[in-house]
Amino acid sequence: MNEKPACGRPWKPVTSAAFAWFSGGLVLFVLLMLVSEPGFVPLLDHANLAFHEAGHLFVGILSSQLEVYGGTIGQCVFPVVLIIGFWRQRAPLSFAAGWLWLFENFFNIARYMADARALDLPLVGGGGHDWNEIFYSWSVLQHDTTIARAVIIAGWLGIAATWCWAGWRALRSRTETKSSE
Repeated sequence: MNEKPACGRPWKPVTSAAFAWFSGGLVLFVLLMLVSEPGFVPLLDHANLAFHEAGHLFVGILSSQLEVYGGTIGQCVFPVVLIIGFWRQRAPLSFAAGWLWLFENFFNIARYMADARALDLPLVGGGGHDWNEIFYSWSVLQHDTTIARAVIIAGWLGIAATWCWAGWRALRSRTETKSSE
């Protein structure tokens, strides 16, 4: 029986071949993440940087006090918008790809967090260091690298969970196809 969520439509089926391609693409993506500069996948994270800077602008319009959070919010909002759109379309592998993009952002965010005390990363726009300001205001600046490691672990767990969910959707699609025959 098809799963009928709040939107009232079942997920589109995931064929074994589509899941195999998705898995192969994920393996290549993870390899790219591992061979790239830690926390920075060139093409993707340049786009994430643009979304990060746009986030400062948009959040800053609403509140100057929250502007420091806008960068991280901005780089996460765009994948979340895609996730919602693909959820509404009931497109499971596109939905999963949106989650992968979101979780990949965790590595870039963690890189920035881990630099909160060292202040070694080059900053765009010459402003302050977001995570230095955030961690200082939260009185956790001395834990910047520990928090960053936890965010990296969350990123890897999220990527693994996303792949497992996509695999579950593929198995479920196979079961639903057999039961409808």
